Amino acid sequence: MNHPFCFHSFFIIAFLPVMPLAASSFAGQSPLSLEDVTKKTLAQNPVVAAARARWRMATKRIPQAAAWEDPKLNFRSLLARFVQIPANGFTDQAVSLEQSIPISGKNRSRERAAIAEAVAAFQDLRRQELEIILKARSAFIQLLNDYELLDLNQAEETALSQTIDNTTTKFEVGAKPESDVVTAQIERQKVTEQRQDLQRKRSNDETTLKVLMKMDAFAAPLPRPGMQKIRAVPLDARELRSRIVLNNPDVLQANAELAAAESRYQLAKREWIPDPTVSIQADHYNAGSQIASEVSGGISISLPWFNERKYSAGEREALDRVTAAQDALEISKNEVFGKLRDQLQKIETLHHHADLYGNTLIPSAKENVSANQSDYEANKTTFENVLSSQRNLWEIEASYHQHLTDYQIALAELESVVGSDLGFFGVTGGLSK
Repeated sequence: MNHPFCFHSFFIIAFLPVMPLAASSFAGQSPLSLEDVTKKTLAQNPVVAAARARWRMATKRIPQAAAWEDPKLNFRSLLARFVQIPANGFTDQAVSLEQSIPISGKNRSRERAAIAEAVAAFQDLRRQELEIILKARSAFIQLLNDYELLDLNQAEETALSQTIDNTTTKFEVGAKPESDVVTAQIERQKVTEQRQDLQRKRSNDETTLKVLMKMDAFAAPLPRPGMQKIRAVPLDARELRSRIVLNNPDVLQANAELAAAESRYQLAKREWIPDPTVSIQADHYNAGSQIASEVSGGISISLPWFNERKYSAGEREALDRVTAAQDALEISKNEVFGKLRDQLQKIETLHHHADLYGNTLIPSAKENVSANQSDYEANKTTFENVLSSQRNLWEIEASYHQHLTDYQIALAELESVVGSDLGFFGVTGGLSK
C-alpha cells in the first residue's frame, strides 16, 4: 500500500512557486551558488576534516588486525660456569626463532571486525558531511531569504515615498488633510527602522555561512546568493524507505557495528582454539668447531580448556554485544522511518502555507490595496485604510517568503534524512545517488 504522503509530495514539488535566481549586488561578482557553498564547506570544514581523519585511522587498523604475531628471536650465551665439566657437556650459546601460526583464524576474525569498524567510521564521516551540508544549505537559503526581505523592505519604502509625494501634492491644493502626510511619514520611518533588523539578520546568516566554510568572519562580504528553480521530483514513501536502508548513515553505521559484533563473537569462540608456536634452535658447544653444533625444533601450544570460566565469559559477553547491536539497528531504522514520516508531513504542511500565500492571499491583498486606493481617491475610505491594506500586503508577502524558505530547508532536511541526493537542488555535494 502506498504511503499516504507519496502522491501529495509529487504535487508539492511540481507546482510550488520558487525563488528566482537573484542578481548579484556586488559589481563584477557572480551570484554565490549553492554548489560552490556545498563544495567549499565539505572541503574546508574542520568537523568534516576531523571525521575524515578518524576514518583514515580506522582503515589503518585493518592490516594491523590481520597480521600474524611478530616472530621472536632468542639468544643465550654462557656468562660463567662454576663447576668442572667436559667441554662438550653443555652448550654455551644458543639461538632460537619462534613463530606463532594462526591456524585458528583469530587474525581473520579480527580483520573482519576492523573492516566493519572502518565502515562504521566511514558512515560517521558521511553523517558529519550530511549535517554540515544541511547547515550550509539552510544558512544559504536563509541568506537568500534575507536579501528577498530586504528587497521587499526597499519596495515598501519606495511605495511609501511615492504615497507621501502624492499626498503632499494633494494637501498643498487642499484636497487632503495634513494628517495623511504625517501618517505616511510615520509608516515610512517604521519601514526604515525595520531594515536595521533585516540587515542584522543578514549579517548573522552570512557569518554562519562563513564559519561553515572556514572563512574569516571579518573577510569581505559574500556575493549575493542565487539559486535556480527547484526541480520537480516525484516522491514515493516506499522508495524513500528503501533509500534509507541503502544510504542513511545511521542505519549503515548500525549495520556495520552489528557486523563488527558478529566478528568479535566469532573471535571469542575461536579463543578456545590454541595457535601453535613453532620454534627452531641452534646450539653451539664451546669445544665444537662448527658454528652450530646441533639444531633442534619444537612446538608449543597454550591450554585454554583449563581456564573455562574466562573464555566462556568472553563468549557470552560477545554474544550479548551482538544482541545489543541487533536491537540498536532496529531502533535506528525505526527512528529514521519516523523522521521520514514527520518530514514528509512537514513538507506537505509548508507547501500548503506557501501555496496559499503565493496563489491566493497575495493576489487578494493586491486587489484590496488597489480597491482602497480607488476608494480613497473617490473619498469613500480613509487614508488609514489605504495604509492598513498596504501593510497587510507586505506582511503577507514577507510571510510567503518565510514559508518558501522553510519549505526549501525542509527539502534539504529530507535529503539529509534519506542520506542521498533526491535531485531538488541540482547538486550532489557529498550526497550519494
